Amino acid sequence: MIKLTPQEEQLMIAIWKVGEGHVKGYMEHMSNPGPYTTVASTIKNLEKKEYISGRLFGNTYVYKPLVSEEEYKKKFMGSVVKDYFSNSYKELVNFFVDQKKLSAQELKEIVKMIEGGKK
Repeated sequence: MIKLTPQEEQLMIAIWKVGEGHVKGYMEHMSNPGPYTTVASTIKNLEKKEYISGRLFGNTYVYKPLVSEEEYKKKFMGSVVKDYFSNSYKELVNFFVDQKKLSAQELKEIVKMIEGGKK
């Protein structure tokens, strides 16, 4: 699986939200999509990278995701933890605590999730 560019990730998030759809439909779910031609070009890149597949339906191309959001997160979050946090999720959490990105309440909720084996 090839890492996506920020622009490709933004488009994939829209694709994951919408599911099967077309370029204009995906653009409606993007905060700042840019020109149609740019989004259509990005769609073609995602197709080449095998993140989505497209088919002609009438005179419109319809696309659907081939890679789930969960699969993508697993692959690349694991890489981040391995490369930047010595393969330690504890170090990752500590980083966010140090950066004041996690509150004490959020940490308590995380502990509850771990203890309960829940998401």
